[in-house]
Amino acid sequence: MNLRHTLRTSLAAGAAVALLVGCGSTAPAGTSAASTGTSGSTTSLVAGTAGITATEALAANEEAHTADDPGAYGDGDTDTGTGTTITLDDAESAVDGDGASVEGDVVTISTAGTYVISGTLTDGQLVVDSTDDGTVELVLDGVDITSTDDSPLLVTEADEAVVVLADGSVNRLADGAASTADDDEEDAANATLFSTADLTIAGTGALEVEGNADGITSKDGLVVLGGEITISAADDGLRGKDYLVVEGGTLTVEAGGDGLKSDNDSDEADGFVAVTGGSVTVEAADDGLAATTDAIVGGGSLSITAGDGSASGTSSATTDDTTSKGIQAGASIVVSGGEVTVDASDDAINSDSVVSVDGGTLVLASGDDAMHADGDLTVAGGSITVTTSYEALEAGTMTISDGILDVTSSDDGINVVNDAGDASLLIEGGSVLVHAGGDGIDVGGDGSITGGDVVVEGPTQPGNGALDLDGALLTEGGTLVAVGTSGMASAPSTESSQAWVSATLTSTVPTGSVITVTDSDGTLVTEYEVGEEISSFVYSGPEIEDGDSYYLLVDGVETATVTAGEGPTGGMGGMGGGPGGGGPGGGGPGGGGPGGGGTPPDGFPDVAS
Repeated sequence: MNLRHTLRTSLAAGAAVALLVGCGSTAPAGTSAASTGTSGSTTSLVAGTAGITATEALAANEEAHTADDPGAYGDGDTDTGTGTTITLDDAESAVDGDGASVEGDVVTISTAGTYVISGTLTDGQLVVDSTDDGTVELVLDGVDITSTDDSPLLVTEADEAVVVLADGSVNRLADGAASTADDDEEDAANATLFSTADLTIAGTGALEVEGNADGITSKDGLVVLGGEITISAADDGLRGKDYLVVEGGTLTVEAGGDGLKSDNDSDEADGFVAVTGGSVTVEAADDGLAATTDAIVGGGSLSITAGDGSASGTSSATTDDTTSKGIQAGASIVVSGGEVTVDASDDAINSDSVVSVDGGTLVLASGDDAMHADGDLTVAGGSITVTTSYEALEAGTMTISDGILDVTSSDDGINVVNDAGDASLLIEGGSVLVHAGGDGIDVGGDGSITGGDVVVEGPTQPGNGALDLDGALLTEGGTLVAVGTSGMASAPSTESSQAWVSATLTSTVPTGSVITVTDSDGTLVTEYEVGEEISSFVYSGPEIEDGDSYYLLVDGVETATVTAGEGPTGGMGGMGGGPGGGGPGGGGPGGGGPGGGGTPPDGFPDVAS
């Protein structure tokens, strides 16, 4: 099979090259054991499950509450004929119907039912205090409430509360600086829209929230089904203590703390945030999305800017001590669908346990790690693009079985390490492209490639290697191309069942040239174009057959020949017979290539001198 790799690095014509070819036994199976770590700001209640999907993660958590008739709320429909009408007006608010009362500029709803509300209070409050069984439905149809010293919309007690944004309506809630005076007290109403009960927001109208503390908070669960919601909050934007679920709507959140948050740390089935639909845009001074347990994306779009973005990087190479992460979770971060875009000053995605991606599209920019898992990182589908990072992917163990990955880092591209000493990397499918300034693939243990297409471009820094494993890298299938500097160049294990070739250049060469590997008949095996100066080249693919001869050409000029499976015994051999005699012209296997009087394949120039 002919395989063509056309990428953005280059080799110069006529460079002196030494080649090795290895083959051998079958690799051990990959593992996904979790490791222990300290990254992140959440408290993990339970370890995540490696490779978990969004559906599985949602099923493992508390089932989110469902409004009695969510279909009616989705289009902002309101049945005013059966509801109580409340008209807000400074010192003149009025109630038409049962279940609500007025005292000054405070309107109190005391029974379950539907309430259609309009009007303005310049310094007042709408309070729900109902001991009834059943839902209190608040239809906001042109509401503007400001409270200087408390939450303008406060649910102190209810079986369940639903806020419906009437179709075509624009609604506004704002509090004053004095409203934060008692926020340190237990169960204080510390949000502009605050509920002690399960809260649902639905409809197609608009809601603007301006908060001196949190924007919207439920001390139970918070579900967003619809609406055009804009939040500007001094602290957290949206917080559901037990859970926060976004199924629809358009949310724009600007937060001085976390953007989206769930922080129940007493029940392992709570404390999760899920985005399964809608469009969410977050600008947060702290974390964009913070979950005590799981952060789940199953659909919709989620765009996060955390801190000052990746340009203010917080890696060990910087002095900035901020820890603003894009998505932070104590147990699992799971992406099974939707679109996720993150620009974070710290990690773009960080889990104290596991990260799992099996669908969706992720575009990540990070001042530190783009994706970090203290335990396992599994990619089983989807598309991941890392535009900038210190380290692109970092975990205790890592498995890539499918998906498209294109990651860029100033240091390591893929880094697998843990304190338990069982770090491992398994690539069994997908397409993986790594652009690294440091090590391309760095594993504090063993690695195995059994399928997929892997291309490693890097490093550009001295003292790093395209492949840097404390243990063995076994090539068992798929394809591997690894290029970079030669100072720490290494190759797959000779125990690999799929053969490989490794070339070390004696000098770096400029961009624009092409490496070609052919078999003894001149048939193309692989062709590779790169865009940065390099001095090492590794290739493994199913076309390489043990015992066959292969030729390396640079810009059409043959530079070396080897026999697969018969690498030199004395180390890297230079062109014309370097140490070990295994290079072209040497006395070992492969001797007789250019520089030793041999003849190149038909159709290729004879460069022997």
